[in-house]
Amino acid sequence: MLPALLLLILFLLSPEAWAQAEVAATEASTESGNLWFDTSRTAELIAVLGFGLLVVIFVQQARRGMDFFIRPIPGLEAIEEAVGRATEMGRPILYCPGLESMDEVATVASMNILGQVARRVAEYETPLKVPNRDPIVMTVAQEVVRDAYNTAGRPDLYQAENIYYSTYSQFGYAANVCGMMIRERPATNFYFGRFYAESLILAETGNMTGAIQIAGTDADAQLPFFITACDYTLIGEELYAGSVYLSREPLLMGALRAQDFAKVAILVLLIGGSILSFAGIVDVAAWFPG
Repeated sequence: MLPALLLLILFLLSPEAWAQAEVAATEASTESGNLWFDTSRTAELIAVLGFGLLVVIFVQQARRGMDFFIRPIPGLEAIEEAVGRATEMGRPILYCPGLESMDEVATVASMNILGQVARRVAEYETPLKVPNRDPIVMTVAQEVVRDAYNTAGRPDLYQAENIYYSTYSQFGYAANVCGMMIRERPATNFYFGRFYAESLILAETGNMTGAIQIAGTDADAQLPFFITACDYTLIGEELYAGSVYLSREPLLMGALRAQDFAKVAILVLLIGGSILSFAGIVDVAAWFPG
């Protein structure tokens, strides 16, 4: 532990000395024929260890009951009202998880939000429709909704046929969902995930039927369409924070808090490093070789 701290202090205080130490370590390792650590990646190692330490600290604080502030997100706060409106009108709720597979971060975030929405839907005893473009996403969605109904104490209300596979065709999927909107006229439409050109078709059809619409995507090109046609839109990282905002799970809260602190630290380093470099005081670029 002590050698690591000494190396960190040397790294922060003297980039030139750190560079010399890197060269010496590389030469020594090469001579011994056992280069077990790439010293040019020390900055990345320090960043990873620092972020991991932040995550551990904030998760422990969250488990002890510390209440972390999360900026209010209007679209997520409106979910309760939107589900309640559908219940009062006796109409179903539509949830579209996007068009991508489960290896996309946006789809994973959508599944997390789906679990929280399904729990509220189960409490209100409102039908939930989840059309899917990918069969694997459909399977995951079925499990997520089933677990949510079980958690809410209403496993009898779960209907697997409501979480179904539509078609892999992009606009075939859009046509299927739009047709369902026209026929069943859901009172609330949720669009969370990765969308493409079909986003405007879905949002405009839902707007025409008079449904409350809440959307969220990390596809920048589709945000203008959702913002125009939907009542609430989650932009970029708000989609990723949605499940944390709704569930308040300590593990997720701690990770989100650590991300916020890491962003602030990176911003401070960028601004401070730029000022120091422009002033000619310290060559910050030397801290990050390669």
